Amino acid sequence: MAVLQDGRSLELTQELLKGAIDIHVHPGPHLKSSPRRLDPIEAAIEARDAGMRAIVLKDVFEMSNGIAWLVNRHVPNFRVYGGLIMNTVYGGMNPRAFKTAIHYGDGAKYLDFGAHSTYYQAAKEGRNVDGQFVPLSNLYPKFKTEELDRCICIPVEEDPGPELDEILRLLAENPGIYLDTGHVSAEEAIRLVELGQEYGYERIVVSSAVAKISTLEQLSHVASKGAFIEFSIAAYTAPQMIPLTHYYVEQEYASIDEGMTGTPGSGIREVAEQIEGIGPEHCIMSTDFGRYALSSPVEGLREFVACMLDLGLSGDEIRTMIKDNPEKLLGVDPMDPELFPLAPADS
Repeated sequence: MAVLQDGRSLELTQELLKGAIDIHVHPGPHLKSSPRRLDPIEAAIEARDAGMRAIVLKDVFEMSNGIAWLVNRHVPNFRVYGGLIMNTVYGGMNPRAFKTAIHYGDGAKYLDFGAHSTYYQAAKEGRNVDGQFVPLSNLYPKFKTEELDRCICIPVEEDPGPELDEILRLLAENPGIYLDTGHVSAEEAIRLVELGQEYGYERIVVSSAVAKISTLEQLSHVASKGAFIEFSIAAYTAPQMIPLTHYYVEQEYASIDEGMTGTPGSGIREVAEQIEGIGPEHCIMSTDFGRYALSSPVEGLREFVACMLDLGLSGDEIRTMIKDNPEKLLGVDPMDPELFPLAPADS
């Protein structure tokens, strides 16, 4: 049973951010229909000034390691990482896109198997028509042919197809790059984790989108296989109940009714319970912040820290999830002065 921690304060939450890494930040640019809170340079400066060590940029339209290269040239004493999300703008399951991302800019640090461009996610997007929820693929034939038919689907029972096979082999050949399951189903995420043992890639994070739909048993299983479980505070904020899907250029595709009829769960309390069940050593806390309706990513991470403290997790457990585990996932040395000039010289 969780015990309310002594010593909780604003100052403690700020102190716990020192050296932290947020692996899920969505600054601009973005579509005009989805305003951003800040740009990547502003995000990096704010995080650095809060004492954080790094952030990982997510971009559903571009391989963000190009932006990371640019930010790292102009923001000293900090590190920004980027990678590739295999959305339909890249043709979905596209080995050529991943192969290019490995060598572009600062080089991809992650490969994400799709945000809105997973079949599991896109098949559920739609809107209410005459009181009934109708998938976009039923409302708009072009959505099916141009989006849904190109979305990522991970074979759960059968062998990987040639495209997935090539991608997983590239992952194994580049151990510095980690796999992010993206918005696939829980069963697909389990499959990607288990394929790691077959192909030889080891760095895996099960996304917050998957964590939210998975059982504790499923999450414990993938954690036992070496995967980190990501929990993002954005999945539990009030703006979850406003339109989220601004991935598509077509205004009619915006999922303005997404999540409106969902029954409320136990909210962020469930995160603390799942972390206790899985073990903090297997978990990573992140924000998924960047939208203008939310606070800045740094403040979002501080709020997340405060919530976990109030729900009984200790400062040491939180540090494990926002500093130690992201360092392991990224494969960086926390005391490397070249990467992190702010590291204490006597440590």
